[in-house]
Amino acid sequence: MDDLRREVRKKLENGEFNCEKELTLSIISGKWKITIIYYLATGGPLRFSEIKRLFPKITHKVLTTQVRELEEDGIVHRKVYPEVPPRVEYSLTDLGQSLMPIVFMMYDWGKQNIKSFTN
Repeated sequence: MDDLRREVRKKLENGEFNCEKELTLSIISGKWKITIIYYLATGGPLRFSEIKRLFPKITHKVLTTQVRELEEDGIVHRKVYPEVPPRVEYSLTDLGQSLMPIVFMMYDWGKQNIKSFTN
């Protein structure tokens, strides 16, 4: 995954994306990212353990990687509360919120067409 991240950053820095769709797809690529974005938008700020409970089959490492990448890209905000033990919450940034029309359209399309793929 690190190679993909380096490749995306290099393309951004050099202006080498073929089109804007390629940038969008590279930001949200990852098995869990769209669903993480969806739950943060519809469920409000969530702690890591709350996100983990939503995805029982995801490993701790994969979830950590996906959330960190979303944070690096400015889609997710990580807030650490100065408490003992520390409490951390994740929420969508304004940039992350701007993805929601796309996420909802993908959800609607999948809901309308799932039977085409399950027969």
